Amino acid sequence: MKQSSEPTSPSSARFFVLDGVDGCGKSTQARRLVAHLEGLGRRAEHLREPGGTTEGELLRDLLLDRDSDLSPGVEALLFCAARRQLLEKRIGPCLEAGVDVVCERFHPSTFAYQVFAWGLPEDELLKMLHTWAGSPEPHLTMILELPVTLAVKRRGAATDRFEDRGAEFQERVALGMRRYVELCPRTTVGVDADGDEDQVAARVAEAVQNVF
Repeated sequence: MKQSSEPTSPSSARFFVLDGVDGCGKSTQARRLVAHLEGLGRRAEHLREPGGTTEGELLRDLLLDRDSDLSPGVEALLFCAARRQLLEKRIGPCLEAGVDVVCERFHPSTFAYQVFAWGLPEDELLKMLHTWAGSPEPHLTMILELPVTLAVKRRGAATDRFEDRGAEFQERVALGMRRYVELCPRTTVGVDADGDEDQVAARVAEAVQNVF
């Protein structure tokens, strides 16, 4: 593709999400996608969820802390609060300034963890997310699809209270991710993450190109 030296205008800035089970390669592919966008002459920001703001990072520490004893409902509320803060303080201003956003994790993770892994009501969880953390909406959410057994090998030793829950828990999360794609086909796609870093990056770039 021909590269452009023109800055990204506010009206053309795009919001992309990379999601999937732990170890699927979100961080690596988020960095690769930012580099790809910048190579096209666009400005891009890499954010993670929960986090990205002072308050969001504090909530992230609480959510991931192995000593935290949080119910599924409390987890869902805290994730939603952190996301609302990120949308208001970072993502919205970036898009208004003409800067693309690439975010690790978003609604699919909360849906998969709290609904499929923990059993919260599907409709109620989605309503909360869309009502309190629904704007701006991602232009494209990409679920990096990788077998849980392979993702666990890539990830290595568990480092937080979510990873501690083991492969069976992650299998339920993977089912939740696939269900989210079914529910939101207009803005959500699955991307094959089984391959080397360059192969997956090429698949991500192809999915992103369809948005432009």
